[in-house]
Amino acid sequence: MENNQNQNELSIELTEEVAEGTYSNLAIITHSNTEFVVDFIRVMPGVPKAKVKSRIVLTPEHAKRLLGALVDNVNRFEALNGPIKMDAGVAEQQPQQGGDPTVAFPFGTPQGQA
Repeated sequence: MENNQNQNELSIELTEEVAEGTYSNLAIITHSNTEFVVDFIRVMPGVPKAKVKSRIVLTPEHAKRLLGALVDNVNRFEALNGPIKMDAGVAEQQPQQGGDPTVAFPFGTPQGQA
């Protein structure tokens, strides 16, 4: 039985570059009948053009698993730290059925200060 557990183990490598992470304050999610595409974008104040910093492509099953994992982690975070406050200018978006398949989720656009 212990041998079976060793066969199910997965070794994951995290390079230094990836470990640093990539900052994003906007996500655009699109989907087809076979995949979900999540583009993570960095919007900077005073810069008219934003660049996609990372693109993740998921099967519908994995997208739903990611949704569940995010809900679980947000619930655990809020249980320890209190409710996450949303910016007044950013409405919390609910999943929609049908309609435009492209949905943008602003994470809070940075505000320039002098």
